[in-house]
Amino acid sequence: MTKTLVVVESPAKAKTIARYLGKDYDVRASVGHIRDLPAGTLGVDVKNNFQPMYLTMPGKEKIVGELRTASSKADNILLATDPDREGEAIAWHLAHILDIDVQSPCRIAFNEITANAVSNAVKDPTPVNTNLVNAQQSRRILDRLVGYELSPFLWQKIKKGLSAGRVQSVATRMIVLREREIDAFIPEEYWKIKAFVSKTKDQPLFSAFYHGKKKSGRVSRVTIGSKAELTALLEELDGCDYIVDEVKTGTRKRRPYAPFTTSTLQQSGSRALGFTAKRTMFAAQKLYEGVVLGELGQTSLVTYIRTDSVRVTAEAVTAARELVANTYGDSYLPAKSPFYRNKSKSQDAHEAIRPSHFDLPPERVKPYLTSDQFRLYDMIWKRFIASQMVAATYKKGTIDIVAGDNLFRALGESLLFPGWLALYGATGEEEEETRKKDSKDSDDQTELINLPELEAGDQLILDRLEPEQKFTQPPARYTEASLISEMEKLGIGRPSTYAPTISTLFDRLYVEREARQLKPTELGVTVTVMLEEHFRNIVDTDFTAKMESELDEVESGSRDWVEVLRAFYGPFHEDVIKAKKNAEKIVIEVVPTGKKCPECKEGDLVFRDGRYGKFIACSRFPECKFTEAISEPTNAHCPQCGSVIRERKIRRGNKLYFCEKTKDPECDFTSFDLPIDDKFCETCNSYMVLKRFRGRTYERCSNKECASNKKTAKKSKDSTDKSED
Repeated sequence: MTKTLVVVESPAKAKTIARYLGKDYDVRASVGHIRDLPAGTLGVDVKNNFQPMYLTMPGKEKIVGELRTASSKADNILLATDPDREGEAIAWHLAHILDIDVQSPCRIAFNEITANAVSNAVKDPTPVNTNLVNAQQSRRILDRLVGYELSPFLWQKIKKGLSAGRVQSVATRMIVLREREIDAFIPEEYWKIKAFVSKTKDQPLFSAFYHGKKKSGRVSRVTIGSKAELTALLEELDGCDYIVDEVKTGTRKRRPYAPFTTSTLQQSGSRALGFTAKRTMFAAQKLYEGVVLGELGQTSLVTYIRTDSVRVTAEAVTAARELVANTYGDSYLPAKSPFYRNKSKSQDAHEAIRPSHFDLPPERVKPYLTSDQFRLYDMIWKRFIASQMVAATYKKGTIDIVAGDNLFRALGESLLFPGWLALYGATGEEEEETRKKDSKDSDDQTELINLPELEAGDQLILDRLEPEQKFTQPPARYTEASLISEMEKLGIGRPSTYAPTISTLFDRLYVEREARQLKPTELGVTVTVMLEEHFRNIVDTDFTAKMESELDEVESGSRDWVEVLRAFYGPFHEDVIKAKKNAEKIVIEVVPTGKKCPECKEGDLVFRDGRYGKFIACSRFPECKFTEAISEPTNAHCPQCGSVIRERKIRRGNKLYFCEKTKDPECDFTSFDLPIDDKFCETCNSYMVLKRFRGRTYERCSNKECASNKKTAKKSKDSTDKSED
């Protein structure tokens, strides 16, 4: 009997595909890459057309042996790695170790792991796409050249253990540049005036913001820039009649979001779920490879997760439209399916991220998913189905009120028809971080209110004027979501690189997290300044984006990969030689605490940088290995002994609270939640704590078994479900 060997990357994906192919196929996993450049040396012959030296990766010898044995027993071999550059490169390496001609029909690929997609793929194998392989190979070699030449330079000039990279160094500089903007920012004073008016004394008040001047029918926006200007304006308004000048009504439509790409999935994962990019992609990968769904077996739930295209197949659109019509009715279904345009720099190799099976809604598969997997799948499902629904319709109104030559404006808006919002709702992923509410340039002098029925010429009764002093705010620090958005906008990196790049910034201690914002460390700033001075191109966004475009040209076959490497490496290598000769060594002084080491009694305690931030250590390290976490006192007191509670940072920006006497050790109190002094639970009399969740705080009983916590947990879950519907 003919036997076909199918090789994929992951064991989970292998199980999912095996369900669809049957007993005539032997599906095995390579468990990721099997060959790579050597770890200890450059591994690239720069004098011989940049020929790479590939070796079997340590620990993969057993897998390689098993694949070779299986291939010797098979009549046919198909390579079913992921449908992108990296997947194509893995297929190329597999072909090498299994003695497969890459020009033979040995390669199959599919965007979704479903019975139809897999069965259609095995019927139509193709040769390995060498253009894709060359694009991935040139990227890998570029990153190796930069890393292996720049990292030793940083070791020599700053300190050991540092690294630089073609994408990571640009991302670090973006964060540093934003910090410089914040440091250089000078706040500007301005004032807002809110007028509270009504048509009659019996009617409720509504508010309107001061907008500017209106003379001879022309409106000019005016900013109140000082207390003196405010005083002059208030004097001018004193005694004025407030007359309705103009009433405008209309409607506006709010279109649904496009289906997810890798970038927008990571951004929404951060904003709506509080996930890091790495956490989002880990859960998404599991959903794509397949999850065991009880009697249904191993099933893939979403399409391929590395894409920057919003294109959707006609079959998926048809299935989504049927689901919308059956669930919500024809009024929620547009006459023509919405069209979403790709960004100019997007590659259209794969369709958008969407559900693979429209008969498996989130609630049906919830018992089989982890919390992260369910929340992400629920978001992907709703985003895609909502993208095929009609726009939401709002009724909007504007009332212009004049007081002499001064114009006040009130805006009102109400929802007429929810459309796609009936499903998608408010997820918290809106563009809130891009809206600068306190910027002079933003339209922050408006409020959304329920407007009364008024006509031009109506005279209003002024209840009061409320001035409010404001100051312009500096640009916000990047969050993971906004950094990914900006990297995508600038063409820095590709969808598959965002998560590992950001993880590297934390691992190298170049960036730290304050709340959900990214802040450069002193080390990150030091490395960036050094690279700016001697390797301007490496940290330049335009240069890096141009390199990405050249790699795209290699993928399309319009550019030779060796030519791209040669054009980059010559000038870069010369810069390395000059920098090693001319750059001055930077000595990073350790900052003493002013205390002696309590363990060895000889060394001084100093501040050092660690993986999770700064800590205190003995200056005689490694002879003395004493360390101590940095902590700060709080206003709270220990519920066990009454001593002061201290706090210190731990992983992922979280905090640990502990009694100051834990080191004596007189008290062993520790908590992830801050105790509240003199406040006790009405149900069980345990002390109360301040709980934090998604940037908000609320009081909760410290006793996990307390009935009040169980009720709160159920209520919180129900409210979350409703907010996402």
